[in-house]
Amino acid sequence: MNVLETIRFAASGLTANKLRSALTTLGITIGVGAVILLVAVGNGASASVAASIQGLGTNVITVSQSRGGPAGSTGTSLTAQDATALVDPVGAPDVQAASPVVTTSATATNDRTTYSVSVIGTDTEYFATRNRTLAAGALFTDSDLSTAGKVVVLGSSAAQGIFGATNAVGRHVLLGGIQFTVVGVMAAQGDTQDSDDTVIAPLSAVQASLTGFGPVNQIAVRARAADSVPLAQSEITAILDARHHITNANNSDYQISNPTQLLAARSSTTETFTVLLAAVAAISLLVGGIGVTNIMLVTITERTREIGIRKALGAPRWAILGQFLAEATMLSVLGGVLGVAAGVIGSRFTIVGIAPVLVPSSIVLSFGVSVLIGLFFGSYPANRAAALRPIAALRHE
Repeated sequence: MNVLETIRFAASGLTANKLRSALTTLGITIGVGAVILLVAVGNGASASVAASIQGLGTNVITVSQSRGGPAGSTGTSLTAQDATALVDPVGAPDVQAASPVVTTSATATNDRTTYSVSVIGTDTEYFATRNRTLAAGALFTDSDLSTAGKVVVLGSSAAQGIFGATNAVGRHVLLGGIQFTVVGVMAAQGDTQDSDDTVIAPLSAVQASLTGFGPVNQIAVRARAADSVPLAQSEITAILDARHHITNANNSDYQISNPTQLLAARSSTTETFTVLLAAVAAISLLVGGIGVTNIMLVTITERTREIGIRKALGAPRWAILGQFLAEATMLSVLGGVLGVAAGVIGSRFTIVGIAPVLVPSSIVLSFGVSVLIGLFFGSYPANRAAALRPIAALRHE
């Protein structure tokens, strides 16, 4: 019996019970498809996080207050004067700009609408530092900053929520009962949806009307280039430690972060979940392999007399072994092909807000594993069939 005849006999055996073969193939299909799709979702989540963080600017450093402040801290809270001190050509040559930032929540109202927003009080450099661009109107000016002008620039979602489809520029909005004039509307940030629900106003106006003249929540720092971020971060640390009288880094009352650190942390978390999801999917693939073994054992039991007749007619051991091993492998290969198709098609759709990104290696790996599963889990039933004695097989009822 040659290879073609072995494959023909295997195909004939599988088609003899189509429903059983289809259900066995389905188990492999689900496993392969799940591995491909879940890895694609994880990869898409990583890409989304990377795009969001990179959209904030690769040369941005954020200085924020340590929550609660460590025990024994001798420093003070961050102030607008700290931000001014960071823009020092001598002490911090790699720092291009530093913007003090205060944040608070407020209810924005006009004649007919009430909408909850985050209010950011800052200076004019903030927009360039955070890569914010205008969609309409203008930004507030240094004059507005020095006179505490009650003007605001709305994020795209905030403008839509407060004024709907109406042009917001030039209209008035109440923030905490204080009237401000809209001078501009920002372009949508896309992935960073929270930043589209913000209202940005001069720091002096926000402190005078909403928060009071106290410490700031953050300082947004722009390094001169992405490559100079580590140097700028060291310069910021030296200046703030001196201003806050900090001699022990463990007692620092502020913390510094940059997009690279955020991206590394988020990517690490996303990769961990991707591996976990892929492992869960791989278990379903393993269960499908166990199903192959089970079905092949049932098939051999049903066809014991057929095996006995073939061996009595002179069929060698390898012919019986090859036939049943071919049947198991064909089930796995077919399930693998269908699983790849299901995974690729599924990755074309957005899942829980994430656009999956196919990973070619996951396709090759999952399909290869499905074939190996057929060989591995089919080997025991095939060996059992090949080891049957002709006389015992012919006597089987």
